[in-house]
Amino acid sequence: MSRHFRVAGPLAVALATSLVLGACGAGGRDDSDDGDGGGGGAAADPGVTDDTVTIGATFPLTGVAAPGYAEIPTGAKAYFDYVNEAGGVHGRTIEYIVKDDGYNPTNTSTVTNELVLQDEVFATVGSLGTPTQASVADYLNDEGVPQLMVSSGSLQWGDDVEARPMTFGWQPDYESEGKVIGQWVADNMPDARVGLFLQDDDLGEDAEKGVRRYIDDQIVAVERYTTGNTDVAPQITGLQAEDVDLVLAFNTPSYTALSQLVALKTGFTPKWFYANIGSDPALVGSLLERFSEGAVTGDSGALDGVMTTEYIPGVDSADDPWVQLWQEVWDEHGGKGELTNYRIYGMSQAYAFVQALDAAGEDLTRDGLVAAIEEGGSEWEGPQLAPFRYGADSHMGIAGMRLVELKAGVGEPVTDVLVTDIGDAEITTDDSGQADDSPPEGGVPTS
Repeated sequence: MSRHFRVAGPLAVALATSLVLGACGAGGRDDSDDGDGGGGGAAADPGVTDDTVTIGATFPLTGVAAPGYAEIPTGAKAYFDYVNEAGGVHGRTIEYIVKDDGYNPTNTSTVTNELVLQDEVFATVGSLGTPTQASVADYLNDEGVPQLMVSSGSLQWGDDVEARPMTFGWQPDYESEGKVIGQWVADNMPDARVGLFLQDDDLGEDAEKGVRRYIDDQIVAVERYTTGNTDVAPQITGLQAEDVDLVLAFNTPSYTALSQLVALKTGFTPKWFYANIGSDPALVGSLLERFSEGAVTGDSGALDGVMTTEYIPGVDSADDPWVQLWQEVWDEHGGKGELTNYRIYGMSQAYAFVQALDAAGEDLTRDGLVAAIEEGGSEWEGPQLAPFRYGADSHMGIAGMRLVELKAGVGEPVTDVLVTDIGDAEITTDDSGQADDSPPEGGVPTS
C-alpha cells in the first residue's frame, strides 16, 4: 500500500450470520484480591498482571483475504517485541494473541469469544474488517472489553460513542476521504464526467456520501460490485458507455486489479482515482500479473498516473524517520520477508496502542485506558500525517490525508495535508504540524 493505507473487506467474503455470544461476565472486574495485578495488589481487569498485559486481534491469516492483510499483525508483533525488549510499558511486556477468522464474521465471533473467555485479553487491538468487527462490536462493548483501533474506515467505529463506548477507529473514515477527493475534483476537474466504481457496502456508501457533497452534478454513472463476484466487466463497460473521463473508485486491491484488466481489454482510458484502500502499487501489480496469468507484468508502474490518498508514510519514503524506525524494528524483530506497507500499517497502529498504555498509567484498567485515549489521544504525536479525533464525543481516527499521484510506485504529493470530519465539517489545511513529527529517541513513546 505504498504510503496508501486503508483496510476493508477483501475478495470472496462470506457474510454469514454471527454466532450469538453469551454474556459471561468476562469483561467485568475480578473481585478476588489475588495480588497479581497493578495497583498494589488490588483486583485487576482480565489480561493484566504486574508484569504483562495481554491483548488480542483477529485477522484473515488464511484464505482469499490473506494476501497483504495477513502481514499487518506481523508488523504489529515486531513493534510490540521491540517495545518489550526496551522494558515494556510501565514494566509490563505486551503479549499479543492473533487468531485467524478467514474474514468470515461467523469465524470472527467464534475466535473473539475465545480471546475474551479463554485467553482473557485486556483488549482487542487492530482487528480487521467492517463486517467482521461489526459482528462482535456489541458483544465486546457489553463485556466491557475495549475494541481499539479497528482496521477499517467505517463510521461505526467512532461516530456513536454512547452506543459503543469501548470502540475506537484508527484510520481516516471513508466519508471524509470521499469529501477530500470530491472537493479536489470540483476545484481541479470541474468539467469532468465522473463515474463511481463502488464496493456495495459501507465502503462504497460512506464514500459516495462524501463525494456527492462536492460533485453531485458531475456524476453521470454509478456502478457497484458485490464482494465475491469477480466479473466486473459489466460495471466497467457501463462506465465506458456513459463516456466517463474520470473514475472515482472505492474498492479493495483485488478489484483495482480486476477493473484495470477490464479497462485494458476494452480500451477504456479515463483518469483513475482509487481510494487509499485499493491503491498499493506492489500488491495491485502482483494481482494484475496473477489474474492475467502473466499477460500483464506486475511491476512498480502498474498504477502510474493513478491518484489516491495517503495518511501515513510508507516504503516509498525511505528517508522518512518513521520509515527508518520501522525498518530498524523489522530488521531486529521481523520474521520472513521484507518490510511492506501492510507491516508499516501494523507498526503504526501498535505505536498508537503503546501511547494509550503509557497514558493510562501504572494502575492499568480498561476504563482507565478508554479515558486516557479520550483525554489525550487528539494530542498524540506519531507517524500519522494528521491528528486523531479522539475525545469524549468522538472515537473517530485520523482526521486527514493528502492527495498524491502515483509514479513508478511512489506517491508524489498533489495537496497539503487536509483535515475534515464527517457531515458538513469544513475541509481545511492541517496546521497542527503533525506531519513533521519524528520518532522519540529509542523509538518508544513515553509521557
